[in-house]
Amino acid sequence: MTCEETAHCAGISRASAYRILTEHLHKRRIASRWFPHDLGEEQKCRCVEIAQQLLHRFREEGNEFLQKVVAIDKTWIRFFEPEFKSQSSEWRGKGPPRPKKFKRAQSNVKQMMIFAYDCKGVIMTDRVPSSTTVTAAYYCQFLLILRHKMHMNRPDLLENGVLILHDNTRPHLGKDVRELLDRYSWEVLPHPPYTPDMSPPDFDLFPKLKINIRGVRFSTLEDLFASVTRHVTQLNCSTDLTGIMDLPKRWDAVIRQKGDYTEGL
Repeated sequence: MTCEETAHCAGISRASAYRILTEHLHKRRIASRWFPHDLGEEQKCRCVEIAQQLLHRFREEGNEFLQKVVAIDKTWIRFFEPEFKSQSSEWRGKGPPRPKKFKRAQSNVKQMMIFAYDCKGVIMTDRVPSSTTVTAAYYCQFLLILRHKMHMNRPDLLENGVLILHDNTRPHLGKDVRELLDRYSWEVLPHPPYTPDMSPPDFDLFPKLKINIRGVRFSTLEDLFASVTRHVTQLNCSTDLTGIMDLPKRWDAVIRQKGDYTEGL
C-alpha cells in the first residue's frame, strides 16, 4: 500500500501516514529495478551454464584467456543525449538555492556505430551509413577490416588466437560470417541472448564513451564523430576500459544470482 493510500484509508495526513509506515511499520520506499528483458527459467539456466563454462576456462587458462577476447557490439550515437541527473550535481554552501535543470529529450537524429575492443582498448570503430542495415555481408566486411587493423595494431593477438565475443543477432550467425571466422581460425565464445550485463561494450565501453558526449548538442555528423573519435583516443590512453578483465567477476555474479540480471558491479 502506498503512503497516499494509507493516508486515505486512515483519514490522516500524508505526513502522518509516512511516519506510521517508516517509524512504526519499519517500511522503506524502494524503486523498481529495471531489467533489459524478462528472462524465463530456461534462459536463466542457460546464462548460468555459459557463465560456468567461461569461468572454468578462465581458471584453467588465466589472464591469457581474457587477453585474447575481442568484444564487438553496435550502438546508436545521437546528436544530443541529455545529461544524467548526477552529472549536473555540484558542491554548494547552505545559502544558494538548488540549481535548476530543465529536462530535454534525446535527439531523434542518430547513426549506428560498431565497436571492437579488447583489454588494451578500442581496436576499430565503424560508422554504419544511414539507411544501411547491418547484414551478414556487411558484418563480413567489418571483420575483414578488423583483421587488417589487428595486423597493424595487435599482431600478437592474431598470433595467439582471437576469441570473438558478440551477441546472437542474425547477421552474426550467417553462413558467410561463420565461414569467414572459420577461415581466420577465430573462435566465437558463447553468449546468451538479452544479457548486456555479460557484454563488455554494454556495461563498460558504451557508458564510459557516452558520458563524455551527454549534454552536448552537435550540429553536424562530422562534429559528432570527431568528438567520438577524440574520446575513444582518450579512453585508449587511459586505464578506464576494464570490461574485458572484469568478465570473471560478471560470470561469478551470474552464477551466484542464478541467472538474474547483474548490475552495479
